[in-house]
Amino acid sequence: MNDENLDLAQVSSRKSSRSKGGANNCVEVGLATEVVGVRDTKDRDGGTLVFDRSTWEAFLPSLKAGHFDL
Repeated sequence: MNDENLDLAQVSSRKSSRSKGGANNCVEVGLATEVVGVRDTKDRDGGTLVFDRSTWEAFLPSLKAGHFDL
């Protein structure tokens, strides 16, 4: 898969657990074989940030620990 053309509609994706109900004010993460795509649910056509799996997996522990909470 060409990561420049990652379509989250074509991969297994999920919304943030902090999204309350059907709200569209969160991020959506899509897991492809070699990459992970992240996009804003308010603007799904606005582009997707694409990370390789190893970078994403290195990022998750800090995210889960709350290091990026505002």
